[in-house]
Amino acid sequence: MPLVYRVALVNAVVLVAAVVVTLLILAPHKFSSVADDEAALLAGALVLMGAANLLMLRRVIRPLEALTALARRVDLTRPGQRVPDAAATSEAGELALTFNEMLARLEAERQEATGRVLAGQEAERLRIAQELHDQVGQELTAVLLGLARVHAQVQAPLREGVADVQETVRASLEDVRRIALELRPEALDDLGLTSALAVLGERFAERSGIVVEQRVADRLPALDPNAELVVYRVAQEALTNVARHSGVTRARLELRRDGDNLVMVVSDQGRGLVAGGEPGTGMRGMRERAALIGAELEIGRADGGAGCRVALTVAGAPTRDDR
Repeated sequence: MPLVYRVALVNAVVLVAAVVVTLLILAPHKFSSVADDEAALLAGALVLMGAANLLMLRRVIRPLEALTALARRVDLTRPGQRVPDAAATSEAGELALTFNEMLARLEAERQEATGRVLAGQEAERLRIAQELHDQVGQELTAVLLGLARVHAQVQAPLREGVADVQETVRASLEDVRRIALELRPEALDDLGLTSALAVLGERFAERSGIVVEQRVADRLPALDPNAELVVYRVAQEALTNVARHSGVTRARLELRRDGDNLVMVVSDQGRGLVAGGEPGTGMRGMRERAALIGAELEIGRADGGAGCRVALTVAGAPTRDDR
């Protein structure tokens, strides 16, 4: 039974008991001879007082009920959830205000911790990408050049085997370069978000065989480097999910303007989301990155009810002509 009804029931019992005791003390000789109209009037008054008591209790306890409902569904990866209309008009209201303040502190601490973790991840990605490019890539290039010299010097029966090894090393070198670029996209630092997403779509299509239709609006809002990196990583993870789960041969990547906000959408017409399924690591990672910059992330069905749609809305600066 909800708390408001339990308190109202207790108050009703106390009220009835108080009326009965009062009648027994002040007019005991009339208690057994109360007329029907007097009993009905007394019962009506008790019901009216009980209803008024219930209404006042509901108003007082409403913040507590809202707090309980929010505490059951709160998700720190979706910031901004608060108990509505919380005011310090009662102990329940003060508790709701305190809960809102606690949520704000937890969100700030989570955002700070997530920022440190993601910054560390990006720094480690950059270090590994540089090592792959400068060390492993150079060593494989040296091996490839050495094999070319060997291929020119060996006799004909062995040249085919050397040529096969050359192709294997060349493919490994390309894989190393691809992994290094995925770890830290150079196009994002050198050319900006739009060009980096174009390169991402092309390389994704080459690797997965899924054609990425890109729609980029003119005069997009400018973003700071951290926001651009979040948009790129969310698009990268969304396209990866398309390749893993959708079963389609085409996907769409869209960049458009919504006021001063930038909206990035990745959609497909594949299998879509599993009903009632738990969000995976990829979805949680996208939400954490979006929360880090205060962006809004929506993951749901694509237009028409089929497939999946990932939409990221990021607050941007006024339009810049070179964007």
